[in-house]
Amino acid sequence: MNQNPPNILFVMDDQHRYDYLGCAGADFIRTPNIDCIAERGIRFEHCYTNAPVCAASRVALATGLQPHRLGGIGNNVYLPLSRTTYYQRLRDVGYRVGCVGKLDLAKPAGLNSDGARPICFAWGFTHPHECEGKMHAGQGQGGPFGPYTKYLQEKGVLEKFNKDYRKRGQDGYALANWDSVLDTEDFEDAYIGRYAANWIDQVRDDYPWHMFVSFVGPHDPFDPPTEYAKRYREAEMPAATTDDLTAKPRHIHQRQVGANAEQVRVCRQQYCAATELIDDQVGLMFDALERRGMLDNTYIIFSSDHGEMLGDHGLFTKSVAYDPSMRVPLIVSGPGIEGGQVSDTMVELIDVNATICDLPGLNPQEGVDARSFAPVLHGEGEDHRDNILSSLGHFQCVRTREWKFISNVNDITELYDMQNDPEELQNVAADRREVAREMSQLMNQRWLEGQWQR
Repeated sequence: MNQNPPNILFVMDDQHRYDYLGCAGADFIRTPNIDCIAERGIRFEHCYTNAPVCAASRVALATGLQPHRLGGIGNNVYLPLSRTTYYQRLRDVGYRVGCVGKLDLAKPAGLNSDGARPICFAWGFTHPHECEGKMHAGQGQGGPFGPYTKYLQEKGVLEKFNKDYRKRGQDGYALANWDSVLDTEDFEDAYIGRYAANWIDQVRDDYPWHMFVSFVGPHDPFDPPTEYAKRYREAEMPAATTDDLTAKPRHIHQRQVGANAEQVRVCRQQYCAATELIDDQVGLMFDALERRGMLDNTYIIFSSDHGEMLGDHGLFTKSVAYDPSMRVPLIVSGPGIEGGQVSDTMVELIDVNATICDLPGLNPQEGVDARSFAPVLHGEGEDHRDNILSSLGHFQCVRTREWKFISNVNDITELYDMQNDPEELQNVAADRREVAREMSQLMNQRWLEGQWQR
């Protein structure tokens, strides 16, 4: 390990698609603090989640293993305690390992207690403050069951919040996008951001630390506080990608919401407002690092667990293999990283696991699928991967720079020319059979790689 180990701040939000950041070229959204990470470091244009749902992607990230190796090809999964996490690896070499926000490492277990369930320590956290997920907090009945709902009860607004979320659930979360009934300071992402900044302000500097800050937004329902929603009320939004769904699988047809252009515009406005609130919390963390004199020795990583369709192809949320669902932001700044860089190499989200362990000089972990991209961060190479693998129970997908191949369970195969059809409108599997065959072989290789050793 390095003699002067760096601190590591990993900021993850929930359901943030790759192209809704100012530094990614989106002039319709304000994200100056996240953009600052990119100005100080490197932004990866092609990072993909290994499973476009919350729990499976987060379990994969924690372990560095492809979701299918753990049986985690859905959202109702547990992190097996037999598997080593990168949190444990950092703890075991002397790091304080904190967290605040949504973990989703044991999603079926609904009780968050005081934010420090015993299992959090088993996962490797030394300073846990695990909060309820967004819908989880809103759907609760009969009193608080975690630190955030306890906070709302103490403020006297829990019943009002639960009533509002029950109504959103009845109407369908995808289009239940009116403003929050909570004041800004009581909104969960503001709660998480304050906690994270306070933790950085107070953590002792006798040991290095890793803080995992996991926001619950901009996940649907898109319900920003009115203070933020007003900023986007009249804002122009990019139009959704329209698709006649020719040669698309049945599950895509079945997921059509039927939203009109105005409903999509409102969704996107509210999504931007929720994202800007998160960006302000990133600013609080920057301020805390500067106050402590820690900024120059802290790696800052920003990413998300999966994307959000936001009406593209008539779809909302995630769970599909199209880029708005699979492709996520990834930005890294810190010691030895030249600012203002943009990389087009391909990265899988699990690779953040291996990279975080590499930054303080830990030896590579054997038997994992994650690969460190630290050499790219430090200018020691430009390439990392040339393809990525992502899957859920109903599909397997492999994507290269040129092609995306999707094998749908008991349904048609999809092949898209990502250079000439980046919106994934024309399924050319029937016309480019040789390419489809090669991509299928590549997918099978990725699916089985290392299997005989495990």
